[in-house]
Amino acid sequence: MKAIVPAMALAMAAAVPAQAQEGAERSEGQCSALRNTVMDAAYVTSARVMPAADTLPSYCEVRVSARPAISIEVRLPMAGWNGKYYQAGCGGFCGILGRADAGGGWVNAMRPGLERGYATATSDSGHHALGVTDGTWAMSNPAAERDWGWRSIGETHRVAQALIGEFYDGASDQSIFQGCSTGGRMAVKAAHRYPDLFDGIIAGAPALDYTGLVGTAMSWMVQANTDDEGKQIIGHKQADIIGAEVIAQCDDVDGSTDGVIADPRACEIDYSVLECGSDNQNACLTDAQFETLAKWRQGPQNKAGEQLYPGGIPEGSEPFWWLWLTGNEQGAGRVGPAFAENFGRYMAFANDPGSSWTPLDFDFETDPAAMNDAAWTYNADSPDLSAFRNRGGKMIVWQGWADAIVTPYKTVEWFEHAGRLAGGADNLSENVALFMVPGLDHCGILPGANGIGADALDPMTPLEAWLNEDVPPTSIMARSPMGAPVEAPSETTEDAPVAD
Repeated sequence: MKAIVPAMALAMAAAVPAQAQEGAERSEGQCSALRNTVMDAAYVTSARVMPAADTLPSYCEVRVSARPAISIEVRLPMAGWNGKYYQAGCGGFCGILGRADAGGGWVNAMRPGLERGYATATSDSGHHALGVTDGTWAMSNPAAERDWGWRSIGETHRVAQALIGEFYDGASDQSIFQGCSTGGRMAVKAAHRYPDLFDGIIAGAPALDYTGLVGTAMSWMVQANTDDEGKQIIGHKQADIIGAEVIAQCDDVDGSTDGVIADPRACEIDYSVLECGSDNQNACLTDAQFETLAKWRQGPQNKAGEQLYPGGIPEGSEPFWWLWLTGNEQGAGRVGPAFAENFGRYMAFANDPGSSWTPLDFDFETDPAAMNDAAWTYNADSPDLSAFRNRGGKMIVWQGWADAIVTPYKTVEWFEHAGRLAGGADNLSENVALFMVPGLDHCGILPGANGIGADALDPMTPLEAWLNEDVPPTSIMARSPMGAPVEAPSETTEDAPVAD
């Protein structure tokens, strides 16, 4: 399958097949010459050779600005190009070019592709920000919201393919997209909006319904955890107490006592043991804390009792609450409330309320509908993947069962609905696979009790086998909880494969 590329690149590919240039060594002069590449509505700002380092080969780093304000980075192997293309998404509200590549991880990073000889690219999604929870860029700026919502995906692909055509004298013959969280939303959005651009897609912990999640659900979590004086009700100490009791009652439900809950849907916790008495004053919950916990597990509802977003915060996610919900003693964390605040102030509504707005102002009767315009721009929760499936695309979706911010119930619901639209789970499995990972934090950012984090996962290898050898994926685990490489496929459940 050929990727869509600019007419100039297609003409060059016709004259000199891409395969003829695979593996060929390129010169520093050829890299520098990319500064003169002419593209519609985009221009190169720099091109330089970066030396090989760690696990990465030497590559030509090209920075491009695509109008109105999308910053793009393309990395082209100086030697050993495999003839293929790999594009990475970005996390949160993005705004920092190549942020994921500043560390050693693979999530939302170009690293996995570059290590394997792919030409790679990413973007800041169309704006500059001071951090991934900064939403000020979107204030009265629908063009920037559009670029963040979907347009930067296509523009990054377009720019990268033009540069690939110039540098290698031919187009790439396969394209892959990888992203987690917002990057996971971008991955599924690519399947909807650009079904012909990517042959393979990896979508981790996808924030599919941004208005429902960040607008409604996260505001619900904040309101439920704020008392009449504006103080937090459940903090990191209560999270530890709750988490210990959850593990005590639910750990062995899956038949294994390992500090990890395989599926929180199987947990039925009796929290009455945490009522304050004479013998547990240091490890108990107040009535207000019990009420907050019940609302967190339930998820957002309106006054009529209608569920506004699937499920709530899953059992087993408590060790990660300090980062996403409660903060810690050092004042770090509480990323979820920061997202909710900035989203509501600058991104969610047709008329941005600005810095005076807080999640305490969210109205669960009227505000979900008030975000309809934003939902069209941002959301990727349509279960209709027919266009992507019909052209033969393959997608791996993965998420942790212990994800406290992008709660897993929406992902499972979306996957099941996609199966029904496809005519059954078996039909969907020809193109789309879901892996739910027990004990895994959001995007595997924090290590779980079993040692499982992002570094224990490898969805890239099974996706390549699916694309190139027609071998369906059975696991995305790179190693077991104890650190050994995975040697056998994981077990499956009724809903989806489970990486364990």
